[in-house]
Amino acid sequence: MNMLGKVISLMGAIVFAFTLGVIGGSAHADESRVIAIVNGMLLDGYEANPIHDSVVIIKGNKILQAGHKSDVKIPKGAHIIDASGKTVMPGLIDLHGHLELLGHGNYKEYYKFINGTSRLDEMRRIASRQLLRAGVTSFVDLGSTPGILKTKKDINEGKIPGPRLIVSGPWITRLPVNIVPAEMAHVVSSTKEARMKTIENIEAGYDIIKAWEGLTQADYNAIVEEAHKRGVKVHAHLYHPDKIDMALNAGVDVLQHMGSAKNPPYSQELLSRVAHSHKPVIQTVAHRIWIYPATVAFPARLQDSRLKETLPKKLYEEFQRSFKNFHRKPYFRNVELEIKNAKIASRQFIEAGALIGVGTDGGSPMNFHTESMWREMGALVDSGMSPIAVLSAATKTNGEVLGKMKLLGGKRQLGTIEPGMLADIIIVDGDPRYSMSILNKPDLVIKDGVPWYTADNETPLLKKIGRKF
Repeated sequence: MNMLGKVISLMGAIVFAFTLGVIGGSAHADESRVIAIVNGMLLDGYEANPIHDSVVIIKGNKILQAGHKSDVKIPKGAHIIDASGKTVMPGLIDLHGHLELLGHGNYKEYYKFINGTSRLDEMRRIASRQLLRAGVTSFVDLGSTPGILKTKKDINEGKIPGPRLIVSGPWITRLPVNIVPAEMAHVVSSTKEARMKTIENIEAGYDIIKAWEGLTQADYNAIVEEAHKRGVKVHAHLYHPDKIDMALNAGVDVLQHMGSAKNPPYSQELLSRVAHSHKPVIQTVAHRIWIYPATVAFPARLQDSRLKETLPKKLYEEFQRSFKNFHRKPYFRNVELEIKNAKIASRQFIEAGALIGVGTDGGSPMNFHTESMWREMGALVDSGMSPIAVLSAATKTNGEVLGKMKLLGGKRQLGTIEPGMLADIIIVDGDPRYSMSILNKPDLVIKDGVPWYTADNETPLLKKIGRKF
């Protein structure tokens, strides 16, 4: 290679490194470094009044102190981040999404365009960046091909920007799946096989188990038994009342999709049983029935600048093609009925007093990772939850749902801003209690004590201690 070629190659490597966020900051927080976030309005994750004129002290990747400025002493030599006029709150936790999907209008056409599974590593990288930029610092992926373990490793090693991943890998089902790659599902034909696939997933390194459609009571029992033996939680994809009963009978840990209006209203008896079980309900209520009318009202959301920024040109063009006549797409075939059902369904578990967490089904058609969390949170407010309750659900409650996982050190470390918690924090311009849309573009995202910033928000301090998206 001649000298010019070497220079071009080196410049390309530098550009690629900047794209991944490798240059301009450490992959992990310096354990001795202290950051003080001052003057912001602090929402600490609890359903409590905000703390004005707050100070949050971070050392390494942990929160040391958090409170009013009169109660917190700023250590000498701390790096000061001024949050005047802004809200400081925990990083968002999404308990249901799909890293391999980006919101394309049709699943089959999407996989055809990206040539099956051959470009899924690229898609996961794009989604990871979109999520962290949107303030999602932890993300539960409920259905992927095995390649997601590599993406998780790349994020943990600082090779790419992204949230902390908690992954299920292939889900377990008795129904054949023909709209996603075969590698995304373990299709079983017996309870024995369901048990074996549960063990196989855990031994492969997946963090949780997802039970999907078509399972029997014996299947649920076996899956939960084997997972719980190994300290692993089971999330179940549920709509029909009979399946919900089966999941509760088996001791499933997290109830996904219920309340998203894909079925008629549930009985009071079932609602009471779910509420008294204290099993978390993750409704994913916005992914059709709020996003569809939002798109009808404002179709320009489909040309969001962040999509153009993060998607390769040809992929962006394919996405725009896929949105044409979106009302005819298979995903929205029953949306009018679902919107009618939602007037009751989205409120039922909330009004029954069930434990409500927040998950988005992000990546499903027109449900972009760039905005899926604030839209889901807004839908929950529309459905009867108070704004502060929703903010707490997306942070503290979701952190409690993840609970004492091995990958988190065997104790809860997420969801609140208080001493001992991991330093996952976002700073937003305004008060999200008045509108969840304020969460749309955080000014700063701190994950594991490392600040992440955009070119628009770059400062000499952030260049020194943070990483650019």
